[in-house]
Amino acid sequence: MLEDRALDEVSVEEVAEAAGVSRALLFHYFESKQDFLVALTTEQSRRMLERTEPDLTLGDPIAIARGSLAAYIDYVSANRSAYLAILQGAGASDPAMRKVADDTRTVMAERVLGLAALLDLHRTPIIELAVHGWVTFSEQVTVRWLQDEGGVGRDEIVELIARSLPVLATLAADPTLR
Repeated sequence: MLEDRALDEVSVEEVAEAAGVSRALLFHYFESKQDFLVALTTEQSRRMLERTEPDLTLGDPIAIARGSLAAYIDYVSANRSAYLAILQGAGASDPAMRKVADDTRTVMAERVLGLAALLDLHRTPIIELAVHGWVTFSEQVTVRWLQDEGGVGRDEIVELIARSLPVLATLAADPTLR
């Protein structure tokens, strides 16, 4: 249901019917529709993180990042409505939904920071700040790309985001910034 509709467009009744359970049973596990939507968002986040797990066997940190980014772009493209609703729709103003999004960003940033050693970069506060900013940049570029539908292809967006990481990391590692 979330592949082509926003979270707030999916009713509890539809989900209960699709799952073959009663609406009452769903509310046995979730106190409100909002709690249910947060659980759905948490599951979407888990699936996205699972599919974008870095393939460390690739060796090269940029190839690893590129592979994860390609999986990310493919996942959010397939779940466009849900993704946009989480970041910009009704869910964006809810503190519990924002926490899920923030926690997801943190996992993504930690993955990238884990690759820093492969680039001979030492984890410093400015590197951490740059990586967290890059994750947000990546997310916003992707949102804009999903909304525009056209003009920029999938491979181009992956390359733009992937190539921006070493540039930002190089700037952040510059000792003149300290």
